[in-house]
Amino acid sequence: MRPRASRAAAGGAAALSPGGRGGRRRVVQGNHRRRPARRRPLPRREERCLHPPDPGRRHRVSRRAAARAGHRRPLRAIVEATLSRAGFKTARDVMRLNEVIAGITGRPEEYGEWLYWLSVFGTPSATEPWGWQIDGHHLIVNCLVLGDQLVLTPMFMGSEPVDIDSGPHAGIRVFRAEEANGLALARALNATQRAKTVLSTELPGEVFATAFRDNLELQPAGIRYDELSRGQQGLFRRLLDTYVGRIRPGHAQVRSDEVTRHLAETRFAWIGGVEEHSVFYYRVHSPVILIEFDHQRGVALDNDAPSRQHVHTVIRTPNGNDYGKDLLRQHYQQVDHTPGRPHVRR
Repeated sequence: MRPRASRAAAGGAAALSPGGRGGRRRVVQGNHRRRPARRRPLPRREERCLHPPDPGRRHRVSRRAAARAGHRRPLRAIVEATLSRAGFKTARDVMRLNEVIAGITGRPEEYGEWLYWLSVFGTPSATEPWGWQIDGHHLIVNCLVLGDQLVLTPMFMGSEPVDIDSGPHAGIRVFRAEEANGLALARALNATQRAKTVLSTELPGEVFATAFRDNLELQPAGIRYDELSRGQQGLFRRLLDTYVGRIRPGHAQVRSDEVTRHLAETRFAWIGGVEEHSVFYYRVHSPVILIEFDHQRGVALDNDAPSRQHVHTVIRTPNGNDYGKDLLRQHYQQVDHTPGRPHVRR
């Protein structure tokens, strides 16, 4: 990618204080009472994975928890406290559509609304690092909290199908803004700009920064923000806001300010068509954020070609701060964590 852009609060970390009164209390205490979760020390490797270590065990444990509504409340509270209203709604709708997949495939042991694993790393604290991870089919969110800082990447959200017209979940539609805003920007480009933006007409089949590709070296590609007209730049910012806006209010503004500082280095790349009903892939890439959107072929559905009924989206923090790794590194350099000693700054 490129050398680290900045330190401390950069790379996806954001102050908790802008979230409003009580914001930190909700994030720190929201999962104390009961958890359908494992709680462990912050791990060295396992949290750096977009797939669970044992999917079968995840499904068995989660199904037992799903049978007791009280065990779902902590899961809801911890995710709801960290995401925005829109981000949380998308996450829950992805889970509900996972129940739809169970009905389509007849495989409730593999798909379902509550077949998700919540892991808590460390002990929720206002001063010490801790984190959580929710993972399951089409929904994987990693969160690190350290004092007044928060990192919420990698974040993977997807769905197949993306909407449903009948049954108990009728009316759900996910990723409408992500799809429409990306297409609007691509269609606003002139021929010269499009030549810089379009990488191919053949979709890649999967996002590039997918599972187990945490150290991906992805070369900058596409058109730069400063090569766009003022109107096109507005469309670009609206697209960025669609993804940054998944984070809780206040944090989203801090994150947006960070992304804005690097707009001149931010690129937009496209693969596929630009017609009203085309399937496509796009990428937004800067020193501090990587966003990917991709239309996929059918898995639960029977289409062999990519369609708009199967979408994957990924948000990552380039240059070392996915999972808050760089933030943690700085913390341990600055604070003495020798066992048996009080944790004091070096």
